[in-house]
Amino acid sequence: MDVYFLLFSLFFPRIVLLVYLFLFPNLYPANSVPQLADIVLGIFIPRVLILIYIYQNMGYNNIWFAVHLLVMVLAYFGGGHTSRRRWRRREPIA
Repeated sequence: MDVYFLLFSLFFPRIVLLVYLFLFPNLYPANSVPQLADIVLGIFIPRVLILIYIYQNMGYNNIWFAVHLLVMVLAYFGGGHTSRRRWRRREPIA
C-alpha cells in the first residue's frame, strides 16, 4: 500500500479513493471486496472501506489500521457534537 494513500485518506477518504482509482490505478490497494460493495461503501462510508483495504493488505496489527480506526471513531461520533456546539456559540446574543 502506498504511504501517500494512507496519509491522505486520513483527511479526505472519498477524494483519495477516486483519485487513486482514476489517476493511479496501479497503486490502488488490492482487495477482495465485491465490486458492488466497493461502490456502496465508497459512496456512503469510505473510511470503513479503507479500513477493509488496510486489513486485507497489511493486517490489523499495524499502526495505520489503529490510526484510521481512531480517526473513523472521532469523525463519526465526535464530529456532529462538536459542530453543533460550535454553531450554538456563534448565535448572536440579543
